[in-house]
Amino acid sequence: MTTLPSQAPPQAELVPAGLLQRYWGDEDTPESRWVNLLVAVLVLCSSAFFVVQTYPIPPQVRLGLERLDRLILGLFVVEYLLRWAAAPRKLRYVFSLYSLIDLLAILPFFAGLTDIRFIRLLRWFRILRLLRLVEGKTLFGQVLSADSRILLRILFTLFAIVFVYSGLIYQVEHPANPRAFATFLDAFYFSVVTMTTVGFGDLTPTSELGRLLTVLMILTGVALIPWQVGELIKQLVKTGNSLQWACPGCGLSQHDGDAQFCKRCGTPLYPDSQAPPASRPLANLPVGGKDRIG
Repeated sequence: MTTLPSQAPPQAELVPAGLLQRYWGDEDTPESRWVNLLVAVLVLCSSAFFVVQTYPIPPQVRLGLERLDRLILGLFVVEYLLRWAAAPRKLRYVFSLYSLIDLLAILPFFAGLTDIRFIRLLRWFRILRLLRLVEGKTLFGQVLSADSRILLRILFTLFAIVFVYSGLIYQVEHPANPRAFATFLDAFYFSVVTMTTVGFGDLTPTSELGRLLTVLMILTGVALIPWQVGELIKQLVKTGNSLQWACPGCGLSQHDGDAQFCKRCGTPLYPDSQAPPASRPLANLPVGGKDRIG
């Protein structure tokens, strides 16, 4: 009787199959939503640390904030490595938009080792990491409609532009002109005034890099800000003119004014009538889903 050669038992994987993809992959899963939400909280905390450190605070508080910021940066480095490990095409992921933004966020982690002041400027770009949360289909566990995502993206773009420019101009001008740019609020005021092309002239950069940033602010204010504000007004007008009527199939409550069928699931919006009764409020309508607006 011949015996078959015994096969070696399969080796246990260090990481369960699909675990990295569920938590740190590009797919929209409940686990990845919680990870993105946690990253967003850390980004907001670290950005708040930067702003607070521009004000006169006790040395003990400043040291504690720096340690917390270093800890958050370490978590960002670990998260970047996990996302890289979860990517099916690792080289393509390295050069993707999200990866480049993550690299900008973690480069200051090595500034303490290399002592390069220019790298410290990159910490203000950390707010851009919220782009992954804004681009998602859910926010804080609630499903967002396409119109809501567009509106949120526009508001975030405006906020991120002003915040990044404010941090950069403060980082550059504060050492050269500490009286004019004493705190982040001074830099924020200068950024808003410059980018809206008001130009009161009460704050003026003195360094060459500060003047270069001012030129970039003006160009951004002339080219990008009006376009974003125009898109914002257009979206608000579109939302105001839309029909508020809960779909009996999926619960989507925002539709075009002349819509007869749901743009998401195709269910007839008014199965018993040709138009929504004006006396019936939206809150009393049967809702079949969770993604209501308003």
